[in-house]
Amino acid sequence: MSKLFIRGGKVVNADRAFRADVLCEDGKIVVVGENLSVPADATVVDAGGQYVMPGGIDPHTHMQLPFMGTTTMDDFFTGTAAGLAGGTTTIIDFVIPSPRQSLMEAYQTWRGWAEKSASDYSFHMAITWWDESVKHDMGTLVHDEGINSFKHFMAYKNAIMCDDETLVNSFKRSLELGAMPTVHAENGELVFLLQQEVRGMGIMGPEGHPLSRPPTVEAEAANRAIAIAEVLNVPIYVVHVSCQESADAIARARARGQRVYGEVLAGHLVVDDSVYRHPDFATAAAHVMSPPFRPKTHQEALWRGLQSGNLHTTATDHCTFCVAQKAAGKDDFSKIPNGCGGIEERLAVIWDAGVNTGRLTPSEFVAITSANTAKLFNIYPQKGSVSAGADADLVVWDPAGTKTLSVKTQHSKGDFNIFEGRTVRGIPTHTVSQGKLVFVQGDLRAERGVGRYIKRPAFGANFSAVQLRAETLKPSAVVR
Repeated sequence: MSKLFIRGGKVVNADRAFRADVLCEDGKIVVVGENLSVPADATVVDAGGQYVMPGGIDPHTHMQLPFMGTTTMDDFFTGTAAGLAGGTTTIIDFVIPSPRQSLMEAYQTWRGWAEKSASDYSFHMAITWWDESVKHDMGTLVHDEGINSFKHFMAYKNAIMCDDETLVNSFKRSLELGAMPTVHAENGELVFLLQQEVRGMGIMGPEGHPLSRPPTVEAEAANRAIAIAEVLNVPIYVVHVSCQESADAIARARARGQRVYGEVLAGHLVVDDSVYRHPDFATAAAHVMSPPFRPKTHQEALWRGLQSGNLHTTATDHCTFCVAQKAAGKDDFSKIPNGCGGIEERLAVIWDAGVNTGRLTPSEFVAITSANTAKLFNIYPQKGSVSAGADADLVVWDPAGTKTLSVKTQHSKGDFNIFEGRTVRGIPTHTVSQGKLVFVQGDLRAERGVGRYIKRPAFGANFSAVQLRAETLKPSAVVR
């Protein structure tokens, strides 16, 4: 029986913070309380002066993703190992079937790839086409495989883009099954047109990427998806909200009482669109992702969304292509593989830019990096909570510790870091996964293949579970 005792820290949950010891046995938290007796056979971590928080949950990653003619550098082992080094103990990745490919066939392929994971993992399923077999497979995935969310790409014309008919059919089926529809909100038809126009002006470098995907293109798709969800009375989750216009669309819908939830990427909170004008192609291309990084004015709107509770989760869209892979678009920005890293840096970047600036309380930080994701995707309080009975996925956090983020010290296999040179204050000293120390003061102890597949049950009739959980998504703002 393995035991881990974390002594003298300040436990921070999404609702409150309090001084307590934490005892873990066989992968579970068994006791949280003050002045607990230390079992004789327990490994002890001294957390004095530090916070003890739920391990991060990244709801948006792409490990080992085949995309735009190549495959990401990080597989499920290297990517989840990097996450553990940064305090993230669970990911929700994406199964993305090719058009006309069976959902179940794609699912089995991704499950096979993920067997090497170092941390726990789960999946969203992308809907890239529609017929009766897709409708049937959605039911199998929900009832038998524990997938309760379906992703819809409104971008990437002539590849994986959903048309409105597919959106309507899939949203309706999701409602029947008690599953959450999610959307990548960009108008793919407009992007395709604008790419042609930008190239027609002779703009072929990475600076053309944001020009072909302006905020209005994102906002149109977000508004359309929200409208479809409203008509069908189904909750909706909008991934990687990058601009004020989309954040405003979500806020308006929520003010009407609609159940709309928004996700923000760590990169969109601190990196701006000036990166695309860098004179070095490799540097500019390394930042090409969709939606693109925006002018700085949009960053403040995203922070306000998180503070107000109109935006709910933070993610990375971790999707690492190396410089050589990005060079496929040397002469045409539209051929640069889309994707950036960040799974290792997310918690530290958000703590530094959020908590250290007074934008967030520690409890709000826990909410947007862990607890809200667990609630929205129905794995709370198994995940996202430091409480008896929860999984022993924890991070011991030193608010005074500092680190300069760099490709030279990252654990991801990517050869670029979008946070390069940023010094953060607030870093993990220990990460605990399944009750085991997997990162200890710089020593990464990730093991290949120990990560578990986490099933996420369907929600109740008419999404009553989502309704009830939504009321708890805005954490207490008083605990500092």
